Amino acid sequence: MAGIAVIGGGINGVMSAWELARAGHCVTLFERDTLISHTSRTSSKLLHGGLRYLENGEIPLVRRALADRDWWLTQNSKLVHPLAITLPVYRQARRKRWQLKAGLWLYDRLAGTSALPPHQWLTRQSLLSSKDHLHAQGLQGGYRYFDAQMDDEKLGNWAAGQARLAGVVIREHAPISRIACDGSVYCSGQILKFDAVVNATGPWAARLLTDSTIPCAFALDTVRGSHLLLARPLSQGYLLEVAGERRVVFVLPWQGQTLVGTTEIRQTPDTPVQCSDAETRYLLALYNHYFPAASENEISGSYAGLRPLLKSHRDPNRAQREHALIRHGCLLTVFGGKWTTSPSLAREVAVQVQAMLAP
Repeated sequence: MAGIAVIGGGINGVMSAWELARAGHCVTLFERDTLISHTSRTSSKLLHGGLRYLENGEIPLVRRALADRDWWLTQNSKLVHPLAITLPVYRQARRKRWQLKAGLWLYDRLAGTSALPPHQWLTRQSLLSSKDHLHAQGLQGGYRYFDAQMDDEKLGNWAAGQARLAGVVIREHAPISRIACDGSVYCSGQILKFDAVVNATGPWAARLLTDSTIPCAFALDTVRGSHLLLARPLSQGYLLEVAGERRVVFVLPWQGQTLVGTTEIRQTPDTPVQCSDAETRYLLALYNHYFPAASENEISGSYAGLRPLLKSHRDPNRAQREHALIRHGCLLTVFGGKWTTSPSLAREVAVQVQAMLAP
């Protein structure tokens, strides 16, 4: 039985630790703060295939994400449930009806034998009869498809509980200052030795390598995603174009309110992560473009988190959402990764670690 350290208590670290323990290893998970306390609890609350990633040609990622989405649905039906999402079609929209139809057809095909229903066309009258009161001018109808909604913090802590049951030792408030290619971990003045180390620190993965004087050819974009909460109910989810941009934004029901997000703003990991005034105005304007106007007084809250994206495009919206696993001796570093695909990423980590341990 090998001793393995997993650094990082976000969802990718938790799922990797769980999978490694299931494979029979002795696993210790180190988290500098508390589990699921940073990036992994500031998501858009969706487990989804990534419909918009099809525009970037990321078909293998979407197929894998759809399979992982369905895995989550079967694992915890209390914290994960199907969510209907509508893409309204407006006459002046950037994406035409046939383009949306083609993308949704492919999305359904990639999902295979999913328990979630396929997409369907909704008439203009059907959309206008909704109590959400979409703006009528130029509306031609829309498509409805399904993904899954979750409580990210509760689901992440559920996964951590499963990891504990599998034998993972979890050490919170245990910051790691350095790691080494020989399996050494520097924690609170102590040097701990492991057979393998997994660096799953998300936006801070590259920083930990730098602090440990370990060179790496890969680079990360750390991108802030901000969300607003509006004190208004919503009957279903929406995926909406940003006027004049290529981007799309989710407007979702969330605990009796409306969740609007996300943005994509580059920033460094050591800068405070919070929704800016400019992002607040941006998201509120997006909402008001499609629905009866909400005032700033109806904003009940906001939150923001950092996402680690592979540095692959000058526009964060077009950056790859894939991940990469990079080995340095007994050290494996996870670059990138998504909430939805954490189960399949964890399986890849386990396979790579097993190869590292092989004589």
